[in-house]
Amino acid sequence: MNRNVSLADAGALPWWRRPVTLLFLMAVAMPLSFATWSALLNNFVIDAADFDGSDIGWLHSVREIPGFLAIGVILVLLVMREQVLALSALALLGAATAVTAWFPSMAGILIITMLSSIGFHYYETVNQSLQLQWLPKERAPQMLGWLLAAASGATFVAYVLIVMTWEAFELSYNTVYLASGGITLVLVAWCAIAFPQFESPTPQRKSFVLRRRYWLYYALQFMSGARRQIFVVFAGFMMVERFGFAVHEVTGLYLINLMVNLFAAPLLGKAVHRFGERRVLIFEYTGLTLVFLCYGGLYWFGWGVVLAAVLYVIDHIFFGLALALKTYFQKIADPADIAPTAAVAFTINHIAAVFLPFLLGYLWMVSPGAVFGLAAGMALISLSLALLIPRHPVPGNETVFTTALPAPAE
Repeated sequence: MNRNVSLADAGALPWWRRPVTLLFLMAVAMPLSFATWSALLNNFVIDAADFDGSDIGWLHSVREIPGFLAIGVILVLLVMREQVLALSALALLGAATAVTAWFPSMAGILIITMLSSIGFHYYETVNQSLQLQWLPKERAPQMLGWLLAAASGATFVAYVLIVMTWEAFELSYNTVYLASGGITLVLVAWCAIAFPQFESPTPQRKSFVLRRRYWLYYALQFMSGARRQIFVVFAGFMMVERFGFAVHEVTGLYLINLMVNLFAAPLLGKAVHRFGERRVLIFEYTGLTLVFLCYGGLYWFGWGVVLAAVLYVIDHIFFGLALALKTYFQKIADPADIAPTAAVAFTINHIAAVFLPFLLGYLWMVSPGAVFGLAAGMALISLSLALLIPRHPVPGNETVFTTALPAPAE
């Protein structure tokens, strides 16, 4: 059994056993399963179960239920360390991804999606908490950018293999899902064996935490979840349904995204460090508003597939700036609040995600352009909230309304 090591003593370990290395390995392991699952999803559900816009909406609503229930992480942490929970959740994600193609029916796809989603959302909740606890505030934006780049690099390799081999070797969905999920499981096993249990200097509260002074962070999380669902559910589905993209073409588009993010992600982290969370988030939400309006124009004005692909890449870059939301919370948070608040924030992020996909799935059947118009409106609301972030957020200065006020005793 691995011994416990404090973060202060972790620097004496070999580089391959340090906390940052573990964060990088987990950042690589997760997208190998999740990104591969996502890349093949739209084609798989159409080929295997003849999904339409309503069905894909229901699928993503089911997928988001575990995210809505992420607050349950607080209960799990009463009996399990965060690091152990992160690896256990990753293992569930990998296993569920590996067997996805074994269930080519509506019911089967929904069940396996629920299992993989539990793994994904519980991992993401705990991983965000570990990142904010293990990374020093002055280095967090840059390191989060590099972690995002590492995830993009791993997914880049997976997508290159899909694009090069899907048609050439006539691969099946089962082969690709088994390979991607299996590699994730191998990496999880290595992480469990090679790394000790790292002890954070501040013990995390194991209770429900909902603080009034975090209200702006909660509001931004809610809008982020609502807005992102439209991109995740319908932008990729549009490429298949409207423009007839095949598996290798969809994956090729994802591949372009990854190539851009591989170089852009570290720059995004530097931008947050240099310009601050307020300016970066204002830039992100302004850009997303314009992108979603252009998505609508694909339907309203009949614009072509090249513009659709360009918008998809730009959209993906803007979403990478969401790391500014993490560092904003890191700057205003009580260190003991990070784990429970990560769970609460993840639940808030998924409130809209549970009901929006299937409701908008019906709207999609009537007017796809209206779905993207609604997303533009959500981006504008996020922009108005970002204007309330102070230039230098700290405890007691969480919003522009609390400037110069002392931190409340809670």
